Amino acid sequence: MVGQIRLGMMAMHVYSVRYGFKQPLKLPPRDAFDWCTDYKPYDLTIMQETGKRRIRKLTHDAIILTETTGTSKKPVTKTKLVRLNRPELSWTNTHVSGPNRHSEFIYKIEPLGKNRSRLKFTGLLIYYSHDILTREKLRKIAKHEKLADSRAWHYLAAAMEKEMNPRR
Repeated sequence: MVGQIRLGMMAMHVYSVRYGFKQPLKLPPRDAFDWCTDYKPYDLTIMQETGKRRIRKLTHDAIILTETTGTSKKPVTKTKLVRLNRPELSWTNTHVSGPNRHSEFIYKIEPLGKNRSRLKFTGLLIYYSHDILTREKLRKIAKHEKLADSRAWHYLAAAMEKEMNPRR
């Protein structure tokens, strides 16, 4: 659960924080997967975030996302490796740089009948801290991350439904 690394002269504690949620989607599973993995520069706006996203396709199933979010005074840049598993309707998002470096996020579209599905999200957050953190503090971090990520997916699900089912 906890490790330690050195960054220059500074020791950092490293924690593994796990959380997850499920987001209902009003689309068939394959359509939902295709929409979710068709990355666009304006996706951050849909998630109610301010920032810029650069998308670089490495192969048919590997994508590099470089995102800069936050304020102009304190921007945060993250580089993420996305791996698509089309046959399983799943994908992973691994942070290769940024404040959550080495964190991995797992996404799976699960069928709920013919015309509905849901996203099953698992966050495997690597959290770096100068301080020793209690279990209670780690639970609060997990709760905060779950709330932020589930909120973003609520917005994405609404945009997906509006775009794919415009008459509703």
